[in-house]
Parts: sequence; structure tokens; C-alpha cells
Amino acid sequence: MLDELEEAARKLGVKVSYESLAATVDGGGLCKVKGEYRVIIDKRGTVGEKVATLAMAVARLDADAVFLSPETRKVITQYRSSSRA
Repeated sequence: MLDELEEAARKLGVKVSYESLAATVDGGGLCKVKGEYRVIIDKRGTVGEKVATLAMAVARLDADAVFLSPETRKVITQYRSSSRA
């Protein structure tokens, strides 16, 4: 799922990078740097934490035109729904 989310981000024009982040950053997330979207993910996180960070970021973008497996689409939809609550 992580690879699929990375590919979806790439197709959406979002750069994904893995860096050592301070504990106060909470795993990373989506940001805009010099007018371009980036997802910065803590490289020390578990695969599950990396998937969660990337899924939350993709959920904030218009990913409807990008092919995603039903399982991955479901995870993104859950994050999209929880961010609206």
C-alpha cells in the first residue's frame, strides 16, 4: 500500500521525501514548499505510520482520477471523512 500511495502522490505532482523528523512533528505530513506540494514522512516510522501519513496527505488532494486499489481507496476515504468531522 505504501508503494501505491507513493505512486499516487507522484502522479498528482507531489514529491514524497523521507527524513528524520523531531518528535514534535508527529510523523510528518503534506506541506507546500516554494509553491509545490510535498509530503515529508519520518523515515524512522513504522510502515503503518508511513502509510497513515501518506494516506492523510493524499486524502487532502483530488485523487479521484488516479487509479488506486479498492483497499487503498477505502483507507483514503476514511481519512478524508475523518478530516471533515
